[in-house]
Amino acid sequence: MQRPYNFSAGPAAIPAEVLEQAAADMLDWHGCGMGVMEMSHRGKEFISIYEQAESDLRELLAVPEHFKILFMQGGGLAENAIVPMNLSRAATVDFVVTGSWSQNSQKEARKYASEVNVIASGKDSHFTTLPDPAHWQPSRGASYLHICTNETIHGVEFHELPDIKALGVDAPLVIDFSSHVASRSVDWSRVGLAFGGAQKNIGPAGLTIVVVREDLLGHALSICPSAFDYKIVAEHQSMYNTPPTWGIYMAGLTFQWLKRQREGDASGVAAMELRNIAKAQLLYNAIDQSGFYVNKVAANCRSRMNIPFFLRDESRNEAFLAGAKARGLLQLKGHKSVGGMRASLYNAMPLEGVQALVSYMREFEQQHA
Repeated sequence: MQRPYNFSAGPAAIPAEVLEQAAADMLDWHGCGMGVMEMSHRGKEFISIYEQAESDLRELLAVPEHFKILFMQGGGLAENAIVPMNLSRAATVDFVVTGSWSQNSQKEARKYASEVNVIASGKDSHFTTLPDPAHWQPSRGASYLHICTNETIHGVEFHELPDIKALGVDAPLVIDFSSHVASRSVDWSRVGLAFGGAQKNIGPAGLTIVVVREDLLGHALSICPSAFDYKIVAEHQSMYNTPPTWGIYMAGLTFQWLKRQREGDASGVAAMELRNIAKAQLLYNAIDQSGFYVNKVAANCRSRMNIPFFLRDESRNEAFLAGAKARGLLQLKGHKSVGGMRASLYNAMPLEGVQALVSYMREFEQQHA
């Protein structure tokens, strides 16, 4: 039976192959007599799972050797505190605010940094544009500069990471890539630290991935809990405390699934990027060619992962959602803070799912226009 297409922003759809493998392994992983959730995190069975997952992620994202990959807990929201506890040195930090998540990040950082400067904001456009880096006003001597590279709620994305060195900024760039991790390549020459929750593109909620340049380790504030001190976590290979073992296992299966993906000559993340561009273009074209739906985000920064859209007659919202659910198109309701609709097109969403959504949208328009 055809599974419904799940457009949830997170926790989000997981590839069917990954779910099937996890189900097969549930009671007995590779003949060891235990399921993954029952294993000691220090046993040879789980250590092999962890090491393979770390290696595959490093390969998929082309993470340089002078970066540490940490598997942590707490999600992106916790990292809003953990990052300044590790990198702020109780000094000044800079933020570019492009939507709800970066807004939350800068508010949390104020608890730990001596000063937080919002050096650019998309607020005046209601977060439908990205502020031009040429007009950012970075602070002198800031400990780091934080951006959210894809705003899940407002649907804006940095398709290219800003070259802050070209702007005269010596501070490391911190990116929250929760909602587009593994959907495209990362230019690590422009990044000091990247963090993201797993529940969009990588697996179930509960696992947080941090990729941090080695020279940024060892500067945690005295109030930072030991389990959240990046240096300690790195020294213990993410095993200082019991890690989210099931989340790491599921992420590992997803990484292996990603490595098997092909689009022409491209494989892995490169293949997913091509696929994600095609899916997003299909849905944006359907919206733009319609007089019934609208997307308010500037074309040059529209997210490939999270596409908010509105019915011009919002009195029809409930009917639209009911019809979508009846056709197996799930979780299309927009975030409560902005309303409307939102389709999240993460890696696990096949092109066929977007085609089904576009077909339904056209049918609904014809019936109600």
